[in-house]
Amino acid sequence: MQATKDDLALQVDQARWEWLQPHHERGVLLLVDGMLELAEVGERIAADDTACVQSWLASRMLGRPTPEQLADWGHEPGRQFSMLVVSPFVLIQELSAENKTKFA
Repeated sequence: MQATKDDLALQVDQARWEWLQPHHERGVLLLVDGMLELAEVGERIAADDTACVQSWLASRMLGRPTPEQLADWGHEPGRQFSMLVVSPFVLIQELSAENKTKFA
């Protein structure tokens, strides 16, 4: 059964960079532009919608974090992200200040 956008939206969670870093080291972390919805991107990846995913990759709305981003996040391990696991990938988006919640 294919995961729907609504199903995936319920699975979006928040995580700190220090929790996400091991996924980057395994090569499965993908950064999603804030103009896209994580659940929509996850649905297209799960559906193997190559044309849509290739379009996002080409427009740099989806891709691996840059060395500069990784360096910034490394200096701030508590930086918070929205995240969604769509195996084998972990999709992330940086949280804006108004969307952040504190972690215990």
